[in-house]
Amino acid sequence: MSQRRWYVIQCKRREEFRALEHLERQEFSCYLPTLAVVKRRNGRKLDEREPLFPGYVFVRLDDASDNWRPIRSTRGVIQIVQFSEHPLPVQDEIVEIIRQRLAGNPPRIPYLRSGERVVITEGGFANLEAIFVADDGDKRVMLLMNILGSEQTLSFLAVNVRKSGNPDAAWPTQPSNPQHVAR
Repeated sequence: MSQRRWYVIQCKRREEFRALEHLERQEFSCYLPTLAVVKRRNGRKLDEREPLFPGYVFVRLDDASDNWRPIRSTRGVIQIVQFSEHPLPVQDEIVEIIRQRLAGNPPRIPYLRSGERVVITEGGFANLEAIFVADDGDKRVMLLMNILGSEQTLSFLAVNVRKSGNPDAAWPTQPSNPQHVAR
């Protein structure tokens, strides 16, 4: 007896949307859970969608009648997730719970939170640490700094600020954690 079930497809890095498109062109039933995120590029806020599970797409297949071979050669796909050389089905209830929770507009977690340590990357205060206070419009942020023994709140361009302890990252163009987004 054949049964349609959900399976997980592992995708190439940042190619979930490409894999989804090509799987759907082959008439596979797919689901890519995404989150609405706000990113900063060149100091401007942009609304985008990011996968909830980076690197993975759900596909609904029939154990007996579907031809699984084309999946492996689909653009953006690495493999079907397996356990002991057999594809591992995902319970329908799990996929339905994910759909319901995403439909309920989950809260977004900002990229920087009030009180978080940051480093200024440009200008006269370059390489100094500060504390993120809040956004100051679309392109600027308010930072708390200790200047000559006195706490001052100053405004800086958001593109000139990065999280402390992460020397390569300024305001994110692609946050590594899909739940962390710029405010």
